[in-house]
Amino acid sequence: MSGNYSDVVQTAREYYNSDDADNFYFHVWGGEDIHIGLYQSDDEPIAAASERTVATMASRLRNLGPDSEVIDAGAGYGGAARWLARHKGCKVACVNLSEAQNERNRELTHAAGLDELIDVRDGAFESLPFENGRFDYAWSQDSLLHSDDRGKVFDEIDRVLKPGGELIFTDPMQADDCPPGVLQPVLDRIHLDSLGSMAFYRREAVRLGWQEVGFEDLTHQLVNHYGRVRAELQGRRAELSKVVSDEYIDRMIQGLKHWTDAGGKGYLAWGIAHFRKPT
Repeated sequence: MSGNYSDVVQTAREYYNSDDADNFYFHVWGGEDIHIGLYQSDDEPIAAASERTVATMASRLRNLGPDSEVIDAGAGYGGAARWLARHKGCKVACVNLSEAQNERNRELTHAAGLDELIDVRDGAFESLPFENGRFDYAWSQDSLLHSDDRGKVFDEIDRVLKPGGELIFTDPMQADDCPPGVLQPVLDRIHLDSLGSMAFYRREAVRLGWQEVGFEDLTHQLVNHYGRVRAELQGRRAELSKVVSDEYIDRMIQGLKHWTDAGGKGYLAWGIAHFRKPT
């Protein structure tokens, strides 16, 4: 991938390209999604809960179908794109920082016979490699936090959306009333200076003239998910240590605890946000 990227973006790219991170996310989430799941029971498989998030988000987009074009900003392994192509027949453009993840995405997409519907691009969502007004929908799952200029990301999404186009996304955020300083352990672990918030995203939407279609607060699922991943990692440590370093596993176990602790104290927020660009 070419281009000049900020330190925050470059750090995210290097992290997701690392063998440890790639193997951890691929094996723990089953190689499809690396996003927060919607759980119906404490022992539900992570992959099933993650797929439910995709299906739930898609159900909010009433006119999504074979004539739709979707951009997935921060597409990971492309699980959402394949679900949308398979179940809705739409075309999906995946933009993602990690070349390692993108290569897995292309391989899985080819194996699924969906090459004609899914286009995978190496790139950052601060500068989307598409023309103005191309897409009916923009989609993003738990990726916006990795940008250090989230307002610019919204500008880019606004640019590539058609008039009347819609953005639906999830993002691990700080609560609107989060006290200063309390999220530092979380931020240090993921090498960020800040998290977004729904108050921030709403201000950006107002700036762009977007309508808020809805926001479903599902913060409890963030706590469930990181706790579930932490338990999975601890329970499968012997197996995963064959492909993931012990140092990485130790850091991840501690980092996931920071997320669950902060979420349990009400410092974090997560849910499904949905906005519409004016016609």
